[in-house]
Amino acid sequence: MLIQPNSPALPNAHPSAANDLAPSALAQRLPPLLSVIAGMVDLTGFLTLGNIFTAHVTGNLVLAAAAAVRGGPLNLAQALAIPVFIAAVALTWLIAQASRKHGPALARPLLIVQFVLLAIVLTFSVLTRPSTNPHGLMAGIAVMIAVSAMACQYALLRLALPRAVSTAVMTGNLTNATLTVMEILSKRGSIMAADARRLTGSLALLAGFLIGCLVAAAAVSVLADWAWSLPLALAAVAVVLY
Repeated sequence: MLIQPNSPALPNAHPSAANDLAPSALAQRLPPLLSVIAGMVDLTGFLTLGNIFTAHVTGNLVLAAAAAVRGGPLNLAQALAIPVFIAAVALTWLIAQASRKHGPALARPLLIVQFVLLAIVLTFSVLTRPSTNPHGLMAGIAVMIAVSAMACQYALLRLALPRAVSTAVMTGNLTNATLTVMEILSKRGSIMAADARRLTGSLALLAGFLIGCLVAAAAVSVLADWAWSLPLALAAVAVVLY
């Protein structure tokens, strides 16, 4: 039997092939929202949980290395945040494998995982009030849960939306935005392909992360440990919308 050129896709075609080829509104709209969440989580954790970066492993790695070499007091939670992040990324991969989903279809289950982890952070913080002792055991536990939530977000982007720009590494986004502007303004020929969408995307993520930080700073001053309710609310919005 001959297959007509306009016939439907073959039954054994990969279920995510169409999603991978077609432009996805998810890839355009979800990262800015996640960047706001990342900014809120990072600054809320920094201000209430012993000056530890919950969304920036690089910062914790630098501070832990400096303390180890210079002989200063080692912040155990800061050092543990690095292997916990790695373990959480690996666990997210296992969850993705178990879901048997691919591409953008992975976004929703992993968004639910992020929501659950942030809900645990809020509940734990309200019950134990770790901000009253930022370097204590309760604060350390809260940090690890928050770091796990951000690890899930990082893994979500790489697994579900691999072409999306990072929602938390603002150094890369600022570099992309600056280079793209230079390429657009250049009259001597381009070194790289100038992409207006890349510029718009990088600026949107920069703005989102900054807004998240500013809102979190104000929320911590007013709400203390309840400030975790704001990134949780946005995580719920992400689950509902996407």
